Amino acid sequence: MHIMEGFLPSPWWQIWFIVAIPFLVLGLYQLKKLFAEKRETIPLLAVAGAFVFVLSSLKLPSVNGSCSHPTGTGLSAILFGPFITSILALIVLLYQAIFLAHGGLTTLGANVFSMGISGPIVAYALYVAGKKASLNTFVNVFIAATVADLFTYVVTAGQLALAFPAPAAQGGLLGSFSAFLVIFALTQVPLAIIEGVIIALVFKYIIDVRPDILVKLNVLTQNTVNRIREAAS
Repeated sequence: MHIMEGFLPSPWWQIWFIVAIPFLVLGLYQLKKLFAEKRETIPLLAVAGAFVFVLSSLKLPSVNGSCSHPTGTGLSAILFGPFITSILALIVLLYQAIFLAHGGLTTLGANVFSMGISGPIVAYALYVAGKKASLNTFVNVFIAATVADLFTYVVTAGQLALAFPAPAAQGGLLGSFSAFLVIFALTQVPLAIIEGVIIALVFKYIIDVRPDILVKLNVLTQNTVNRIREAAS
């Protein structure tokens, strides 16, 4: 998913910076509010950020100019919402671009939008919808994390297709999008499923050790926590 330095031509790399900025501004506002009102959640926020860094650093070659890997953003999106997650993703992607040559500075806006904004929004929306539908908590987390990972790559395929549309005889923009998406799918579908399982297990661990934080963040109700613990005992 990390589009490498210099791969996106003008004006596309600039456009993705412009698109990402409003989400990041909102994320900074929510992060400041979190620090002021729920300081006890900061250690979990740090763990969520480290989780994003570790998983998104495990890359496999995919399309020229990009790669395939877990994103890890689904956990943070469920816990803290998509906009705070965009700030975590920005920090992770900036560090990876500078110190690991993973991604790039000119493509930072595009990478933040796909991994740090679009995927987390889908994860959060699916988790909230599943919670309202009284879906099993761990199944809900698995679905949200898995689909968010896959959607990240749908967006990346779209970004690459917009920048490099195929000739009209080969399907144009849609043909290019389909080609990028199929190549990503070869590695990303199994990775997304594995990521969904891992995040569901991490979520279970958080319930075991600090369920009060999840209640404080309105991720789960106390009744849901009690029910999960009774079922496990």
